Amino acid sequence: MNMKFLDVLLPMMFDGLKLTILIAVVGIGIGFLIGSLCGYLLQSKYKIGKAIAEVYIWIIRATPLMVQALYGYFVIPKLFGVDISSTIVGIGVIALNSGAFISEIVKGALMGIDPGQKEAGASLGLTSTQTMLHLVIPPAFKSALPALFNQFITSVKDTALLSAIAVNEITHQAQAYAALSFKAIPTYTALAVFYLIILSILIIVQKQIERKMR
Repeated sequence: MNMKFLDVLLPMMFDGLKLTILIAVVGIGIGFLIGSLCGYLLQSKYKIGKAIAEVYIWIIRATPLMVQALYGYFVIPKLFGVDISSTIVGIGVIALNSGAFISEIVKGALMGIDPGQKEAGASLGLTSTQTMLHLVIPPAFKSALPALFNQFITSVKDTALLSAIAVNEITHQAQAYAALSFKAIPTYTALAVFYLIILSILIIVQKQIERKMR
């Protein structure tokens, strides 16, 4: 097989990789904030906040990410009369989508903390906020970290679906090259290998972090 096409395709995919990582990192960063708040509300006694969090999670988990992207790109701008770039929509979709799943991770991590931690905080004269910050959140975050890293890897893969709204990430770049060159088989084979390498690196990093934590 003539591999000269890689001289053009690889730079395009590396350009797409920059945007992919940007969307995934910023999106899951915002998603972590959303998920942390919702995860806390899910196991709290605030009924209204808990109900809002449950509705949000239900909507996000019950609709495909691609549909969310299409709705955010084509419907929301028309409803509110605003112009939103595909990249901003992509970040928003990844943030909302990952936030719904992170909320369940956070909820499980908080509920998995021994109630004795809170009792110990009270016996030491700590406020509920101090107890949460110093005795509950650190071990909860440690237990949730592997699942959070899994969600990050999932978000990196999910960015491929954003090609439906013309976000110039890796998949969209490959689609553009395939359309111009009529080399679908080698292009999408290279795309699959490219994703395999990138995600394998992330999985190795995840395993190293988990090993150090143990």
